[in-house]
Amino acid sequence: MNNKEFSKLKTSIAVKTVIKIIVYSIIAILISGLLIDGIYNDTLASNLSGFSKEIYYWCVLNKGILMGIIYSIIFTIISFIVIRTSGNNIIEVILAIDKILKNPEKAINLPNDLLILENRLNNIRIDLITSRNKAQEESQKKKDLIMYMAHDLKTPLTSVIGYLTLLTQEKEISKSIQDKYIKIALEKSIRLEELTNQFFEITKYDVKNMLITKNKIDLSILLDQLIDEFYPMLQEKNLKYIVNKPEHIYILGDGDKLARAFGNLIKNAINYSYENTDIDINMTKEGERINIVFKNKADKIPDYKLDKMFEKFYRIDEARSTTTGGTGIGLAITKEIIKLHQGNIYVKNDSEFIEFYIELKSID
Repeated sequence: MNNKEFSKLKTSIAVKTVIKIIVYSIIAILISGLLIDGIYNDTLASNLSGFSKEIYYWCVLNKGILMGIIYSIIFTIISFIVIRTSGNNIIEVILAIDKILKNPEKAINLPNDLLILENRLNNIRIDLITSRNKAQEESQKKKDLIMYMAHDLKTPLTSVIGYLTLLTQEKEISKSIQDKYIKIALEKSIRLEELTNQFFEITKYDVKNMLITKNKIDLSILLDQLIDEFYPMLQEKNLKYIVNKPEHIYILGDGDKLARAFGNLIKNAINYSYENTDIDINMTKEGERINIVFKNKADKIPDYKLDKMFEKFYRIDEARSTTTGGTGIGLAITKEIIKLHQGNIYVKNDSEFIEFYIELKSID
């Protein structure tokens, strides 16, 4: 609810309160006047005269003052009742908030005077339910993923121990067999290191506390450095880079965080690209806007999965591949880093290519 809505609500409550006080007071005064002057006048006068002539004559002479006092008392009583009712509305709101916190599944009902506030509280209630469900879902995904990865850690570790045990116990193993066992043990050790790194990445993941330190960065140089780092991974799948970019493009940002974001996209492209294909990286500048596109040839991704790609702990491969499957947080981290740089990221996918689009703001 914005300031304008709050102001409208306060004005509405104040106007309705004043109208109630005036209307109720007029009705009460008319009724009391009718009773005193029209029905009980003679009876009251006779009783008062019999009780005290002085008081009777004083009341007759000061009838206007007396009626003013009576009307003021009536007005005060009516005002107290109406304002007290408004106070009850505040209590209703407090109880409604308490109800939202304890049992958000139940709808909130407030008096008609507070209809705007009722709608707002019900929206908050729905948002709270959605947030709780999402948090529970993410927590369960994280627990499941940690459990899966803990299981996956045992597989390469068992292989490493097994082959090293064979090399230690078997005294008469040929050189070719030794080399084979050593190579397998090395491959499994590398995979074990990858899984361990992913495991730690999950346990320490918290984008809410991610901080950035901005400096002037040349994105062209940053991309060149990343490409060199991923060259061995490209060679394994016989992939090639095709990079189109200006010689220099500058941005005010955090170099380490942007390198992590771009690195996640490059790693994703390598993991899911067909072998013997190209990974295209195009970076252009249009005025103050920088457009970066990461494009690779891969299997078609269903639309329902495409919409979830930037969700935390979501993995495209439902079969939980231990070869290419990541932790499911790389793209979520990438999106958060781009947002921290006041940028935008989205994904497109046709029958052959998947493309990640990034928009950032440049500096001259």
